[in-house]
Amino acid sequence: MMKTCILIPARYASTRYPGKPLVALKGKDGTSKTLVQRSWERACAVSGVEAVFVTTDDDRIRDHAQAFGAEVIMTSESCENGTERCAEAYQNLGQSFDLVVNFQGDAPMTPAWFVEDLIAAMATRSDVDVATPVLQCDAETYAHFVQDRKEVRVGGTTAVFATDKTALYFSKEVVPYADADKVQSPHSSVYHHVGLYAYRPSALLNYPTLTRGPLESLEGLEQLRFLENRNTILCVPVDSRGQLFWELNNPIDVQRMEEHL
Repeated sequence: MMKTCILIPARYASTRYPGKPLVALKGKDGTSKTLVQRSWERACAVSGVEAVFVTTDDDRIRDHAQAFGAEVIMTSESCENGTERCAEAYQNLGQSFDLVVNFQGDAPMTPAWFVEDLIAAMATRSDVDVATPVLQCDAETYAHFVQDRKEVRVGGTTAVFATDKTALYFSKEVVPYADADKVQSPHSSVYHHVGLYAYRPSALLNYPTLTRGPLESLEGLEQLRFLENRNTILCVPVDSRGQLFWELNNPIDVQRMEEHL
């Protein structure tokens, strides 16, 4: 077993959706819980993990997270993305782990087995320093992608990878392009990138020293910094088991997610 911890980066000052971690989602039983609390509860359900922490630079998120029982690691306001926040939090933690998981605070619908599959893959691929799950799009998710792009909304992220499952590219556009006249099920070749990462500690701590390239700047995707600096990311296909996966990127996603909680 790999000694693993989960970090949940939560940023209040989001450019596209300020205060997003504290947005409330109503569940099947009618109970409303914030995005960060639902994400923490999902992370705590992952087996084989020794510790789960919320990491933030905001006192409101810290106070709220501690109120529902989470351990919190504070970071500076200078972190540009979740990976940088996880790197600083891990350094501040002062503990040693074999693997650090970045569990996005805006994805409370992430099943525990997505993380467990990621940890298992890292245990068998000693040549890989970073891994992330990818999910083959079903018709509903693909329709959400297409709708968001038509309405000029930034939605989920898609992933393209090689035959050995190493990442080639990630994009906010729907890639690869699929011609419906040539492909019977055009969405079957599109993979939804699940915003979740597992890092070897050395790769995570080295991330803030890497050069930020033009692709990361254009797409606004933190994982592209690894690719632009010739670091390998392993894409791990996961099975939804009939459950819809979606992140909260825009206000419209609240309704989408509540319908499936």
